[in-house]
Amino acid sequence: MKSLLQRVSRAAVTVDAQIVGEIERGLLVFLGLDRGDNCSDADRMVDKLLAYRVFADSNGRMNASVADIQGDILLVSQFTLSADTSKGLRPGFSSAMPPPEAAELYSYTLAQLRRSHPRVASGIFGADMQVSLINDGPVTFLLNG
Repeated sequence: MKSLLQRVSRAAVTVDAQIVGEIERGLLVFLGLDRGDNCSDADRMVDKLLAYRVFADSNGRMNASVADIQGDILLVSQFTLSADTSKGLRPGFSSAMPPPEAAELYSYTLAQLRRSHPRVASGIFGADMQVSLINDGPVTFLLNG
């Protein structure tokens, strides 16, 4: 399981010219699910996302989490994070979780985030999504499950 998180001033996901999820200050999280990932991995990732310190504290240091600042979270599924790019010029996706299983684990992860944090929006699993964002910093981290 991989999460690419970006600290944002705002972000939105559009599907078929309709905004399906948008946030203000917080984290845009792209979630990549690999074969073998499970609910236990998702629980650990949710805990890590909520506690990961990427926002400035009162001293201007990156020492506050999205939970600390009561920020928003936008969760977007992105199977390309599971790509094998080690050979050639075309990514391989054999390590990505198959779509039916990935849809279930994505839904589980989203539900766990919503249970633990009051302000969570999302994209639509498997949809052709357009994501717009203002990266604050820029600050971007890749978290591995």
